[in-house]
Amino acid sequence: MSSLHSVQRAFRAALLEQDDARRAADDVLPDGLTAGARIAVYRHHVRTSLTEALVSTFPVVCRLVDRRFFGWLADCYIRKHPPATPCLFEYGGVFPAFIERFPACAALPWLADVAQLEWAMNLAFHAPDATSMGPVRLAVTPPDELGALILEFEPSVTYLASRWPIDAIWRANQPGGEQLGVDLDSGPGRLEIRRRDDDVVFRALPAGSFAFRRALADHEPLERAVDAALATDSAFDLAGEIRALLDEDLVAT
Repeated sequence: MSSLHSVQRAFRAALLEQDDARRAADDVLPDGLTAGARIAVYRHHVRTSLTEALVSTFPVVCRLVDRRFFGWLADCYIRKHPPATPCLFEYGGVFPAFIERFPACAALPWLADVAQLEWAMNLAFHAPDATSMGPVRLAVTPPDELGALILEFEPSVTYLASRWPIDAIWRANQPGGEQLGVDLDSGPGRLEIRRRDDDVVFRALPAGSFAFRRALADHEPLERAVDAALATDSAFDLAGEIRALLDEDLVAT
C-alpha cells in the first residue's frame, strides 16, 4: 500500500505537472468511470480554475494576447509553478517574470511589465488596512535624527518603473472600450499603485518624486531618499514632497 505522502505527490503530479496519470491511478477507485478518467476530470477542473484565476488577475494581459494564447501561456505556467497556498488571489506572483522569459512573448517586450502592473493592483486590493501617520512624528523627531528616519508606507503601495508607457497600455485595453493605439516611444512609466477606500488607483509620478518615494518605500532612510531624488531632479522640493506624503496618507504609523 502506498503511503499518504506518495499518493499525494502522484496525484499532484497527475493534476498539475504531467498528463501521465498512471502512478496516481493505482490509488484511485473507479466509480462509474475508470481511475484515469476520474483523474482527468479533476485535472480539467483544477487547470480551468487556476487559468480563470490568472485571467481574473491579469485581464489586460489576456486581452493583449487573446484568450487562446493566454490559455496556453497559463497552462505552461501552471505546470511549472503550481500554487503554494489555497488562496487563489495569491496565485500569480511570478507570472510576470515567467512571461518575460517565455519565448513566444519575446515580440511583446512590454507585456511582462503590464503583468507587473496588474499584479501590483491585485496586491493593493488585498492589502491590509493601516492607520496613516500625521505630522506629529516628524515634529517630535530631533533635527539631527531626521536624516536617519525610516518611514513605513501604507501596505497597499507599490512603485513600479518601466521603460514602456504601461499605464497608457493598461487604460487602452479596458473592457468595453476600443483598443486605442499607444505610442510605445512616449516615455517610461513611473507609477504609484495603491488602494484608496475600496478602489485601486495608479498614477504617473515625476522622476524626482518617484525616486524619493520608492526609496522610502524600500525602507531607505530619509537622507538617502533625498539623495536619490536629487540625483534624478536637482529641483526636487523636499518640503513639498513631505507635505504631499502626509496629505495623501501614504505613511503609516
